[in-house]
Amino acid sequence: MTALSSYKRLVIKIGSGLLVDYKAGTIRTDWLASLVDDIAALRDAGCDVVVVSSGAIAMGRCILGLDEGRLKLEESQAAASVGQIELAPAWEKALGARGLTAGQILLTLADTEMRRRYLNARATINTLLKFGAVPIINENDAVATTEIRYGDNDRLAARVATMLAADCLILLSDIDGLYDKPPSEHPDANHIPRVDAITPEIEAMGGTSDTAYGSGGMATKIDAAKIAINGGTSMVIASGEQMSPLSVIDKGARCTWFHASDTPLGARKKWISGHLKPSGSLTLDDGAVKALQSGKSLLPAGVTKVAGAFELGDAVLIEDQEGAEIGVGLVAYDIGDAQQIIGEHSSKIESILGHPGRSVMMHRDDMVLRDASGYTADD
Repeated sequence: MTALSSYKRLVIKIGSGLLVDYKAGTIRTDWLASLVDDIAALRDAGCDVVVVSSGAIAMGRCILGLDEGRLKLEESQAAASVGQIELAPAWEKALGARGLTAGQILLTLADTEMRRRYLNARATINTLLKFGAVPIINENDAVATTEIRYGDNDRLAARVATMLAADCLILLSDIDGLYDKPPSEHPDANHIPRVDAITPEIEAMGGTSDTAYGSGGMATKIDAAKIAINGGTSMVIASGEQMSPLSVIDKGARCTWFHASDTPLGARKKWISGHLKPSGSLTLDDGAVKALQSGKSLLPAGVTKVAGAFELGDAVLIEDQEGAEIGVGLVAYDIGDAQQIIGEHSSKIESILGHPGRSVMMHRDDMVLRDASGYTADD
């Protein structure tokens, strides 16, 4: 077990049953206050903290007086729109009492799968963290259709964690980890404290949700673990039912850790170098080549030519003046805009394009350079 404060960036997913008292139809403000105390302590230790908060539909259905049982999509959307009005001020008040600022982000499946929307969402969340805010993320249930929704916040949290290159994802739920069979049905079920690989045997241990208020279950948590560890993010499933649940984890409470074999940045660079087909190329001057090799990002001023039919977020080759391939990465501009700003100082981007743009043509975290043996994810 690793102390949570040792991680640089944490994503914390909150289950509906932890945040909402279904019987009373209210938010569990005392529990939320204890969680925010933990978040504040992590922030003081230098951690970036992002929250993926369930509870909007559960809260909304209580307010609207909807009966127990599975809701139709339009009923879930209506409940979410009502519940979100209650959740946002609760988070704002709890964080504000500790001198922290809340920022609300509503995402759909498409926002984490379409490259342009993915990059914009990532940039917004990273900017909130830069300004010291705590992003509170939920699925945009009020507008998401069946085809473009996750349906559970476990997998959404895993996507957010890998999108933000988080070191660790914490799933707080009503169960203290993974068991070899459902403990509610089998008193002799064995708790599994550590998982190093998602095998068919591990997947077979997943179950389904047994509540009409939540959409998760152990199966979705195992799916989330696959997403997380493939992206270099370690994950823990832990009970959040006690007060100050993050402190309880640090004190050695029973939970299940899923350990990633790579770092988030290493996994991301392997994905860029090995799984994306380049849609064009950027030709660099000698100064830009040296800057990249020293660990710098690529500025428009160092690009002498662009080619291809790429869009923002597409993979493109990086070449020197002789046409030798020196790397590959994700470009921050469409080719039309890129053609207008190459060779120009970043301070001129807004006047050239007529709108503010990113200061770099390609960020260092979005590129992989070649060495004598080929691409390396460690540059």
